[in-house]
This record gives sequence, structure tokens and C-alpha cells, in this order.
Amino acid sequence: MNSSSLLNGFSSYLKLERSLSDHSIAAYTADVNKLFQYLEFSTDVKEIKQVKLVHLRQFIKYLGNLGLEPSTQARIISGIKAFFFYLLEESLITDDPANLLETPRIRRKLPDTLSISEIDQLIVAIDASKPMGMRDKAIIETLYSCGLRVSELTDLKLSNIYPDSEFLKVVGKGNKERIIPIGASALKYIRIYKDDIRRHQAIKNGHQDFLFLNHRGSKLSRTAIFNLIKKLATDAGITKTISPHTLRHSFATHLLEGGADLRAIQDMLGHASITTTEIYTHLDQEYLKSVIIQFHPRA
Repeated sequence: MNSSSLLNGFSSYLKLERSLSDHSIAAYTADVNKLFQYLEFSTDVKEIKQVKLVHLRQFIKYLGNLGLEPSTQARIISGIKAFFFYLLEESLITDDPANLLETPRIRRKLPDTLSISEIDQLIVAIDASKPMGMRDKAIIETLYSCGLRVSELTDLKLSNIYPDSEFLKVVGKGNKERIIPIGASALKYIRIYKDDIRRHQAIKNGHQDFLFLNHRGSKLSRTAIFNLIKKLATDAGITKTISPHTLRHSFATHLLEGGADLRAIQDMLGHASITTTEIYTHLDQEYLKSVIIQFHPRA
């Protein structure tokens, strides 16, 4: 089986037709390569056309026996389904063996949510006397104000911020653009950082349009944002396990608790499916009780 040729074609398909990021393409091709290795050493399959549903089920069972979590198995199955769909589209196979491949049930694990007072604690923990203090305030305010993914924050560009209309444009998963409102507090700290700190930096060539920069004048990395939030949580005395995604989750939860429409939250988060957005709608019991009291005729 010419696995390298098939993987190269699949990689090109994901990039050109599905517009996936390099990170997603690498994950998909790595997962399909795991299938190739299994077929080579555990079956008598010699050509991709010989792969049947039973082989794929045996492969998933093998992954389960290795101790892989259902969520990891589901990700691998997603890659396999995309691969065989590609083969069918390219007429490299006549039947799709992955069409009826079942995805394991995944228990949804909700991340910790910060309260509004804990968000304030994070911001208060920032030392504004340090050169990058205002940058860090702007980072936390922007993450929480807009519900951004960490990659969307690090890739945020000056040219995509519209302070007069209080909106910004971000490029999310699959290179999909969306417009998000941004709060006055976040815009205030962005303006202070931009005018008082950033303008005095020596900026590396090619990084001039990125908003958030490190001490060397390059755009911030994802790791730098993770480390910043971990340090702030420690300084603020917050014992929850938090990450940049915690601020995104808090953004969605606080909006919903405030009465925002789930579809509007979906658009702001950039979710393709409303089902994904529902993961972010974990609400405390007091809020649920208040909804029942307000809207149920027998409350």
C-alpha cells in the first residue's frame, strides 16, 4: 500500500479544499498513519480498496485496548472518516468503509469558570508599574471581553481592530473570519498599551501589524499567554486550574447568565455547530432555579 502517496494527497485535499490549519492537517495525517501501521502489522490488507468496516472497527478496538480516551478515539475516527471521504471523492475507492463507523460516547467535561470577581482579581494582580503591565491588562481584558481562542489573540492584528465602531475581526478555525464586539475597558487598555508601550518598541520585520508583542518585538506565542495566566492566577490566589480557554468559557457563561441568546453566543465564539456552544452553557443551580421561577407556568 502506497501510504505516503495517499497521505500526501489527503494533506493537499485538507489544505486546499477544507482550508484546515497546518496543525489540524498534521493531526489528521498522523491519525490516518496510525491506521496504516495497524493495517500493515495486524491484517492481510495490501491495498486501500481492501479496507472494510470490520478492519476499522478492529482498529478502534485496538486503540481502546491501548487505553486511549474516548475523546482521542473520536478525534482519530474523525480523521479516518475525512480520509475515506477524500478517497471516495477522488475515485480511489468505490465504497466508503468508514461511513458506518461509530464514534464512542464522550462524557463532556466542563472546564472551570471564573466568577466576575475572579476576573477582576486576575486584572488587579497585574503589576501596572512594569513595562508590559498595560499589555497584560489588555490581553486579559480582550480574552474575556471577546471570548477569543488563544491563537486568535496571538494572531490579532492592529488593522483588524475598529475602535470607533467597537468591533474587531478575527480569523478562527478553518481560516473563517468573524466580527466580534469589544468592550470599552478592553479598548481602553489596548489604546494605552499601543500608545505608551508598543510604539516605543523595536518591532521585528513582518510583525508590525500584530497587536501583542513580546520584549523582543515579535508576536506573542501561545505558551507565553498560558504562562501569563498561570502566573496571574497564582498571584491572585485563585486555586482553580485555569488557562486562556477558561476566560473564553467564562465569557460565554456570563453572557448566557445575563440573558444573551445562545445563537448570538455561537456566532461570537465562532462555533460551526450550536451543539458545541452548549458545552459552554454550564450554569449554576441558582441561575437555573431563577429561569424556572421566571418562565415556568407552574413555578
